[in-house]
Amino acid sequence: MAEKAAPGGARGVSRLNPGDIGRRVAERRRKLGLSRGETAERAGMAANYLRYVEEQPADSDMGALLRLAGALDTTVSELLGGGVDLPPGTGRAGYHPQLVEMDREECRARLTTHGVGRVAVTTAAGPAILPVNYSVIDGAIVFRTAPDAAPAVAATREVAFEVDHVDEALSQGWSVLVIGEAEQVSDPESVRRLHEQAYSKPWAGGERDVWIRINPLKVTGRRIRVGT
Repeated sequence: MAEKAAPGGARGVSRLNPGDIGRRVAERRRKLGLSRGETAERAGMAANYLRYVEEQPADSDMGALLRLAGALDTTVSELLGGGVDLPPGTGRAGYHPQLVEMDREECRARLTTHGVGRVAVTTAAGPAILPVNYSVIDGAIVFRTAPDAAPAVAATREVAFEVDHVDEALSQGWSVLVIGEAEQVSDPESVRRLHEQAYSKPWAGGERDVWIRINPLKVTGRRIRVGT
């Protein structure tokens, strides 16, 4: 069967869900703080074609994907979701790796990029480390959960919260650890503000209307960089 042609007659790359590429391209572009026009210029393509890639569930030309990967400082494999089901850190260690302590300012800067972090709590069944979608609002870590879900146990306790990032291509990465007091936010006005300012709804879906706030007492972090 012939491959589907993208606008302009370019041959596409076969995938289960072509629309995933557009979402990955758009998300990577936003993370780098690039506009669509800036990205298109970097990749040597028309902004209208980049809009098509991001917004339409259609196959994309491999040459265009290579240029986009270069423009976005990533790989075609990442744009295609090649490692989506693999745990991070499967690559080999970098050349002369160095473990560097980050100061509090750098830790906070990396923490406030928001995303998915892990909260460590003690439940009736024992210790648990649970992933949550979080935001940083007014200097505190906030996330939503369900009343009967394990993360809700964090309220009124001292907890640990961790967020990290791994760069597979360069064998580099960083992690930030926060120790703080957790509390449930119940004041209606505070809840309203959190709903307005939170970056994302919980990916797990369902009714998750219990807000937990972690007020940091200690923030530490480390990063791995490749030496020379």
